[in-house]
Amino acid sequence: MGHNHSHSHVDENQSNKQLTVAVVINVLLTIAQVIGGIFSGSLSLIADALHNLSDAGAIFIALVARKIGNKPADGTHHFGYKRAEILATLFNSSTLILIGGYLIVESVSSYLNPQLINGWIVVWVAAIALVVDLATAFLTYRAGANNSINIKAAFIHNISDAMASIVVIIAGTLIILYQWYIVDLIATVLISIYVIYHGVLLLKQSCKILMQAAPNNIDTHTISNTICSKFNIESVISIKLWQLDDKESYCELVISTQHLVDLHVVKSFLHDNFNIENCIIEIQSIVNKSLT
Repeated sequence: MGHNHSHSHVDENQSNKQLTVAVVINVLLTIAQVIGGIFSGSLSLIADALHNLSDAGAIFIALVARKIGNKPADGTHHFGYKRAEILATLFNSSTLILIGGYLIVESVSSYLNPQLINGWIVVWVAAIALVVDLATAFLTYRAGANNSINIKAAFIHNISDAMASIVVIIAGTLIILYQWYIVDLIATVLISIYVIYHGVLLLKQSCKILMQAAPNNIDTHTISNTICSKFNIESVISIKLWQLDDKESYCELVISTQHLVDLHVVKSFLHDNFNIENCIIEIQSIVNKSLT
């Protein structure tokens, strides 16, 4: 695994502008969908609106977190401010789960107390939403989806929003043609389940980072075996890995060796091959003095 520095900072100002535009048009879309949902009586349209609003919030969080994360470490925050984004993700994912649950409850209530739905309003508003979702996906992709996990997640969310809009269009069409009002409730439940699913994934990921769990993409056995064979280290007594945010990994090693070891070279190797941003190495049971 080669270390891969992101070069998104080169066009960060332009990227920020694109993300800001994406937030604004998603908020405007949300307002239009809520109004359309109220006038048409379509709960699935409101469900899609809340999903769009949550995605606007996710993009906004990524934008604010990027600014906060760029602040340097200080006397109080020795690791800097990069976990601001993780805290925001924790809040955002919890909100997603609550919204999804609320929509399912409302869909059951609507089923027990059915109302007429204007299918044409549903189709036209969902069609507008589809165009906006695709435009937002394009903006988030251009803003650096290839260089940032969080922006890439926002891009995937907007693609999924486009798919949700297609589901609503199909539901509205079936209402117009066959007066199948039940499809609106089915669409609402499907969108709600999708929202809850992604909320749980985000919640799980943010909790793992905050609980300092080891990164999923780094194998401790591979690290131990590699550095032992490459640097004449007898054994790795202890290895602890954790993530500062969703990109940077940190490591604490306790090794045993009787050979001369240049710790700077070991740290550079871990940085370049395992994406470990910073590593603390302690040596035990040595005869020769090591280089530090």
